[in-house]
Amino acid sequence: MQISSRTRGVNTLVRQSLAKRTGLTMAHYRAPKSGLAREAQAKIDATFDCREAQKCLEWIQTLTGMDLKIECHEDKKLMMNFFYNVLKDGTVLCRFMDTLMPDDRKLDFSTKAFQPTNTVAFASARSRERIGIFLEKVREYGITCTSSFQTDYLYEKTNLVQVCTCIRAIGIQAQTREDYSGPYIWPKKAKENKREFTQEQLQASKQTISLQYGTNIGASQAGLSFGKQRMIID
Repeated sequence: MQISSRTRGVNTLVRQSLAKRTGLTMAHYRAPKSGLAREAQAKIDATFDCREAQKCLEWIQTLTGMDLKIECHEDKKLMMNFFYNVLKDGTVLCRFMDTLMPDDRKLDFSTKAFQPTNTVAFASARSRERIGIFLEKVREYGITCTSSFQTDYLYEKTNLVQVCTCIRAIGIQAQTREDYSGPYIWPKKAKENKREFTQEQLQASKQTISLQYGTNIGASQAGLSFGKQRMIID
């Protein structure tokens, strides 16, 4: 049975009206995970660190000057919800990333992606777009794909642990930049310590047998007097 375009339009208006009244999007109506998917999600959520999330938010607040009204929760679920609600629309993340980018790579906040809208569908699409813009700037900043995250990890709240990992990686990378003026609260990034050897040293190393290949140094049967002699009979 085919559904007419008029029926589709009515259904769309009903969904938008309901979302406007309740503040819920289609993602909130998705059936909860079950089985292996639920177990996998529970394992990811179990690794969420409340203190690490709080540290990320405090660092973002310091750099941007925005008042995020940070709440401290020992309960993982409460802290995850607060962390998600602060960052989910991508606005705070874009403002944060803009403070770290050089002048010739600043974000343009006059674009449509950063304009407010009363349409729920547009609001959802623009939130995803803003997260995508943030991730693009993250790659430009030198963060590897393994330290970044996918849009749904944040917007669908499926892996907030990876979001914290990404912010932490940005902090470590920022501390290596000369133009960084924020607090140094992240671990120091390891630096390359390249060694140079002369040709004589390289040749001398070839004369040494590595212990990985085994050695017979110290192997001796001197002093062995017990047991029967080994007899070789033709």
